[in-house]
Amino acid sequence: MASVLVASNRGPVSYVLGDDGSLDARRGGGGLVSGLSAVSAQDRLWVCAALGEGDREAVRRGVGEPGVRMLDIDPEAYADAYNGIANSVLWFLHHHLYDIPREPVFDAEFRRRWESYRSYNRAFAEALAAEADGGAAVLVQDYHLALVPGQLRALRPDLRIAHFSHTPWASPEYLRMLPQDIREELLWGMLGADELGFHTWGWASSFIDCASVDGADGTARGVRRSGDPWHGVEHRGRGGTKRHTRVRAYPLGVDGEELRRLAYRPEVDEKLAALRTETGGRKTIVRVDRTELSKNILRGLHAYRELLTTHPEWRDGVVHLASAYPSRQDLESYRAYTAAVTELADEINADFGTAAWQPVLVSVEDDFPRSLAAYRMADVALVNPVRDGMNLVAKEIPVVSEAGCALVLSTGAGAHEELKDDALTVNPFDVTETAEALHRALSMPPAERADRTKRLAAAATALPPQRWFLNQLEALEGLEP
Repeated sequence: MASVLVASNRGPVSYVLGDDGSLDARRGGGGLVSGLSAVSAQDRLWVCAALGEGDREAVRRGVGEPGVRMLDIDPEAYADAYNGIANSVLWFLHHHLYDIPREPVFDAEFRRRWESYRSYNRAFAEALAAEADGGAAVLVQDYHLALVPGQLRALRPDLRIAHFSHTPWASPEYLRMLPQDIREELLWGMLGADELGFHTWGWASSFIDCASVDGADGTARGVRRSGDPWHGVEHRGRGGTKRHTRVRAYPLGVDGEELRRLAYRPEVDEKLAALRTETGGRKTIVRVDRTELSKNILRGLHAYRELLTTHPEWRDGVVHLASAYPSRQDLESYRAYTAAVTELADEINADFGTAAWQPVLVSVEDDFPRSLAAYRMADVALVNPVRDGMNLVAKEIPVVSEAGCALVLSTGAGAHEELKDDALTVNPFDVTETAEALHRALSMPPAERADRTKRLAAAATALPPQRWFLNQLEALEGLEP
């Protein structure tokens, strides 16, 4: 039994099954891993899904990392829940990505997949209920597990339950696209928590705006309390019991010391030397993203092309380093987007490039040392998502930039709330404005750029992962279950 439990789709360890039947454990990192390390090992448990055949084989053999419980969920049900609902419905809703004349279509197939999503969440709720001490704190992570708080509340009303959304939350207009019964189930699932956390107050406020529910499970109303450090939702369930769910913002930052340590390893130095050779001492515009639809890579490339068109003085004087490694290639819309990124980069190189200068260098490899090397040499960082829960790249680059970098940041990034005073703000849909911001960034005097970078780095490290996690845990443990 554990007194602090974390639930997430992906866990802190994964297993690779070798040809000889051996299992190789590979450990991950990130904010949750860092944060949970602050809790005594004997008191904590991480519940996650077995994501691949290696993970499932580890579960079958009883091989496991101490403090981690993997759930072996039927692969077809998992695919329905993960790709069919979490990534094809909830992700698109929260990021406002639907091509409205064509999507979404909520038909019988959608409802079949929703049943898998419900069952997937139920497996987590039952595992948490079985593993938690009385009064334990349970921190559920992200849109994959939006139903868990309500399901767990029904099983274990004695627990303190929190849910954190690493994505934005949909506007009321977008959320109302869901069928009414599904929308109510989603909201009541979230409202099973004692506290809901978001990266920004903007996303938290969107949830409160969506939280008016009159349905079979009861009534809920969003409330904002003047002078209080939190806002939330008042609700009554079927039994008429009145409860509050607090809603707060916890803007995740970066661990500056750890990031700098990683950025100055020998393998990063080697990548940096290679990049300096490739760019030939020219100024650099750096972006590092998955080819995720919300990251807005195509408009960023269009803006770069417009920069070279309207400000020809930058031709042969700048290189755009674009790390855009493929994401979710099992979804057709993502495969098409990845192909479009590569095609547009090739067009820019064909239109403007010379024998001595390639305007765009695209990397489609998930190469973290290369990304860190690009961070170190960046003169300009381009972060222009249409809608993003936080976007840690906007925080990471100023922390490790060697000579200081100007940050071009869209209003769609969650990080914009914290960094807007020292970034060059752009509308993510305005290619011309973005091109002009790139010109201004490239032209920025070194002293101004260095000063802005120092302030950006200070803001970026204000709430590092361990403190981010502990703030949520301490707030949750201070509540009555």
